[in-house]
Amino acid sequence: MAVIPVALAGRAYEVVIEDGVLARLPEAAARFLAPYAGARKVPFVADTTTRALFGAGIDESLGAAGLAAEWFVVEPGEDAKSWRVLEALTDWLLALSVTRRDHVFALGGGVVGDLVGFACAITKRGCGFVQIPTTLLAQVDSSVGGKTAINTAAGKNLIGAFHQPSLVLIDPLVLATLPPREMRAGYAEVLKYGLLGNPAFFAWLEENGPQVVSREPAALEHAIATSIAMKAEIVAADERETLDRRALLNLGHTFGHALEAETGFSDRLLHGEAVALGMVLAAKYSARRGEITPADASRAEAAIAAAGLPARLSALGLACDGAALVEHMRHDKKAEGTTLPFLLLRALGEAYVARDVMLDDVAAFMDEELRG
Repeated sequence: MAVIPVALAGRAYEVVIEDGVLARLPEAAARFLAPYAGARKVPFVADTTTRALFGAGIDESLGAAGLAAEWFVVEPGEDAKSWRVLEALTDWLLALSVTRRDHVFALGGGVVGDLVGFACAITKRGCGFVQIPTTLLAQVDSSVGGKTAINTAAGKNLIGAFHQPSLVLIDPLVLATLPPREMRAGYAEVLKYGLLGNPAFFAWLEENGPQVVSREPAALEHAIATSIAMKAEIVAADERETLDRRALLNLGHTFGHALEAETGFSDRLLHGEAVALGMVLAAKYSARRGEITPADASRAEAAIAAAGLPARLSALGLACDGAALVEHMRHDKKAEGTTLPFLLLRALGEAYVARDVMLDDVAAFMDEELRG
């Protein structure tokens, strides 16, 4: 078991990592469930998959504590992060008479967490929520830090708010239900922490990555706890990404979001897979600029390929050129006026924000990578 504080001024909260914590939800989240004692039901949001997997157990444990859940269920996938679903969810919360002192429980992956967090940010100018992430990607990344958003026709996560959860409950045992591809996609975000700022952790993952992906308990808890501890420290130092510190968490994302956009934000390329390939491209582009050695870029690529993640752009078979991918990047929410910062590497374990990148050069680089 590990308890990691996210130390924000006046709004600190804890991330609890414990095998079986979901089964003891009434105890683990007692403070946030107390207002629902009596006739009111606890608002839970899940997708159809997580509702089917874990809903009965939650209903049973709440019932034993004299509580009951009211469920809002969405379809799995990025389509749930839409204006339409956001409107339906906020109307539902208002119909339940949710107050600013209440907490909504988000059970699922990053899509559910993002949707619920944003809905809670804008409902009655801000009510509370508790994250119960059920994918590795959500456990080590989106459930912590307070970034919430929906997608629009213009791009992914462009409409949102910073709204911190009040508690994050992480049960590694729920990952037993995760398909292998989803597990690998989440592992990409674990690798990200090593590459962006912890060379010793990256080296540990090179040796122990297979045990993490295969859900070996000790290795999995160490990987989750190390990742969250790094994110908590970064978020505490730069909550709203006004400095370059939190921006480091976007390593692989500028390239990755362009690939997601080109593939229609579909199952053809999962978010974690896009980030993995984005990190390979960031490493290779850093080597192209002479900032790391080609050997280091190959080492990053090898670690990602060893996990069964996409590591070659040419293997995607995209029907586009580098200029089209750069055009997707221009819509990135990290764009600053006419420039776009890139997360690159000075070393394995040392990322930085580069603001001198020429997009024409990126397009040429992507053309080379598309050809293989």
